[in-house]
Amino acid sequence: MIESTALPTPKLSPVEADCLATLDAAREPLVARIEAWAAINSGSRNKAGLATMASELVGAFGVLDGAMQLLDPTPVNAVDATGTAKPLFHGQNFHLVKRPDAPVRVLLTGHMDTVFAVDHAFQTSKWLDADTLNGPGTADMKGGIAVMLAALQVLEASPFAGQLGYEVVINSDEEVSSLGSGALLADAAKRCHLGLTYEPALPDGTLAGARKGSGNFAAVVHGRAAHAGREPEKGRNAIVAASDLALRLAALVKSIPGLSCNPAKIDGGGPNNIVPEMAVLRFNVRPASPEMQQEAQVAIAAAIAAVSADHDVHIHLDGSFARPPKPMDANQRRLFELVKACGHDIGLSIGWRDTGGVCDGNNLAATGLAVVDTLGPRGGSIHSADEFLCADSLVERAKLSALILMRVAQNGWVR
Repeated sequence: MIESTALPTPKLSPVEADCLATLDAAREPLVARIEAWAAINSGSRNKAGLATMASELVGAFGVLDGAMQLLDPTPVNAVDATGTAKPLFHGQNFHLVKRPDAPVRVLLTGHMDTVFAVDHAFQTSKWLDADTLNGPGTADMKGGIAVMLAALQVLEASPFAGQLGYEVVINSDEEVSSLGSGALLADAAKRCHLGLTYEPALPDGTLAGARKGSGNFAAVVHGRAAHAGREPEKGRNAIVAASDLALRLAALVKSIPGLSCNPAKIDGGGPNNIVPEMAVLRFNVRPASPEMQQEAQVAIAAAIAAVSADHDVHIHLDGSFARPPKPMDANQRRLFELVKACGHDIGLSIGWRDTGGVCDGNNLAATGLAVVDTLGPRGGSIHSADEFLCADSLVERAKLSALILMRVAQNGWVR
């Protein structure tokens, strides 16, 4: 459901209007920056590309004269196809702090990584028409990072800058659940009063409201090998057990209305004449509320216990709900109303609707921070070779964020 209201007469102060007017000619520089950044492959596992992109960010954000650093990620392990826990690569994360002692502090977040691996066919950008740029990361979210920086530059040039402090976190692993940057995000959120995140808005300008949570899991099934012809009864088939577990998990969507559960892949097995002794079932679960997440955890544990008993196997569960649910509660709605009011005052109708997609906004909201997480430019078809950026939205979205920052600087914000 999209929520919006009729536009009132715009009400900008003369100072606000003058500050925002500095963005009127910003489209071409923003487009040039986005095209240059999109040409850098910064897939989540591309070590060299992420390092190059991080260096670009240090250079670009240097104009803000804040304290910048590139921080190493938290070490993370993940189960491979053999059921063995191995270290996962994550790149460094960009962190900037400006006026940390200001009475009100805003956390602005984005991600430098994309879903497109270094060997993916989608590597270059092209114009589909005068306002539509098709390219890897143009909308998700190198366009958003460019909008964020433009808005901060307006704030810094305004007479309100001294009243507002901020932190910027641009992580390298958002597209793979932010496991290496989650602690950095949580710590920054606890130091700030509100959050702004720059995922792309929908093509019509709608923002994401409530978000489901998301958990990625790997159930490692240990059975027993045996000759499939001579003595199959001595074996314990891990593939069959994993398949049974997949069916039970898929059925949770019926017993827990509103839950999404996707058994996605089974690794394991071997020659046809051997009862498989190991399998790894990978699945994703998306609850709509903290209560539903708890219910799902109990149901998953029960399913694992039942399959373990029925098939005489041992099952180890790896993974977690790395993205908690983000309900549209009173705390979140208060910030959305500020965003909507700022939109109205520059002639934008701001609406929102709930989504099953997840992002770092989930993690920030879980700390109690009010956060709007789709303040980037309009765009669509993300995570595909059809990804596009609506270039005509760059200036409007930069103005929206700049006005939000100036309003918070002038009026304050109580967390």
